[in-house]
Amino acid sequence: MDVQELYAAKLMSAEAAAQLVPSDSHVAMGMAVAEPPALLSALAQRVETGSLSGMRLWYFHSMAHAAKSVLRRDLLGRVRPHCMFLSSVERSLMKADPSVSEEMIDFVPTAFSASPQLLREEIALDTCVTMVSPMGKHGYFTFGTANDYTSVAARAARRLIVEVNPLMPRVFGESPLHVSEVDAIIEHRSPLIEVGEHPAAAEDEAIAEIVAGMIDDGACLQMGIGNLPIEVCKRLTNRKDLGIHTELLTPSFAGLMQCGAVTNRRKATFPGRSVFTFAMGDTAFYDWLDDNQAVYSLPVDVVNDPRHIAKNDNVVSVNATLQVDLSGACNSEHMMGHQYSGSGGQLDFVRGANASNGGISIIACRSTAKDGAVSRIVPKLEGPVTTPRNDVHWIVTEFGAANLRGKSLRERAEAMIALAHPRFRDELAKAL
Repeated sequence: MDVQELYAAKLMSAEAAAQLVPSDSHVAMGMAVAEPPALLSALAQRVETGSLSGMRLWYFHSMAHAAKSVLRRDLLGRVRPHCMFLSSVERSLMKADPSVSEEMIDFVPTAFSASPQLLREEIALDTCVTMVSPMGKHGYFTFGTANDYTSVAARAARRLIVEVNPLMPRVFGESPLHVSEVDAIIEHRSPLIEVGEHPAAAEDEAIAEIVAGMIDDGACLQMGIGNLPIEVCKRLTNRKDLGIHTELLTPSFAGLMQCGAVTNRRKATFPGRSVFTFAMGDTAFYDWLDDNQAVYSLPVDVVNDPRHIAKNDNVVSVNATLQVDLSGACNSEHMMGHQYSGSGGQLDFVRGANASNGGISIIACRSTAKDGAVSRIVPKLEGPVTTPRNDVHWIVTEFGAANLRGKSLRERAEAMIALAHPRFRDELAKAL
């Protein structure tokens, strides 16, 4: 059979593909923009009618398609989410019904980089469902915006069902997917989920000024999502020969490539290309990403491996946190007594940047939360340690930056108090 015949033989409706998933099975779902809406809706319909039960759903970072289908409140219990990174979807469910957090959503603590091994070796995956780009003439799909754990789960599962969306960008990189590896194909055109830009607060702009001032020509960048990375990137357009090796690729990074600030010339790994494992943005960004040989997608256990990150010189890692104690330890995932997000890849990139020749890792946060009523600098963390004090390098708030390397506990505490909002400094000093 040639590739077109193989494709035609495996093509079916979303409803028929959903029938292939047995009850009481483990299912991996493509994350973020790669959530397959037609497949998820068909699976949700089976759950509604009672023909599918006991589905254990494994994923990072859910978004709107999952929220409208398999992660609906009325289906929880019959669908058992095994979530490795909480998003606004799970937080909304928990806020609406406090019993959801403990009884109906299983949070699975794991580093993003460890998720492929977890799904490949520890979980008996029956099915993987994800969105892919259209098949090329040689029979290959790509994982588009989401290589991450999905490219590994696709091969680890007993069954792979793909939703082909002509709007999903065709992305170069490792793990191209051949039609012979797929068990079922559905076709569904749907707008890709967009993540927009929001106005930055004054604190974010102040932090961005400090962080941008720490980034020199030739730096290799990693940044997360949100207002801060956007503001930092706006201030880097005059830099030369920047590189990108990042977990998340965003329109802000695309802008630095388009203006010439990013060339990737000085990178040791994949010189000339921006490396990432998943991407989120807007329609213009997805159009730019499509068929763009200046970007390269890899599985997350490669991209987020600190040993691989550190092969590049002058890595600058910029991540956010929710809370920092006086020793520098960071809680970036737990808030107000509840799991808020997850560890993601923060510690991977902190350690990778620290091991990079000339590299620096930066953890940034506003000094306060709740409109200034609560200090984010605290004597003791109220949640788990996401980044241990042994690994923390730079902490930045709107009041300045502190290099904690080589500092004693007292020196660290003094530095952290100086980064706190003035109204909380006396109170923090009493905790010394």
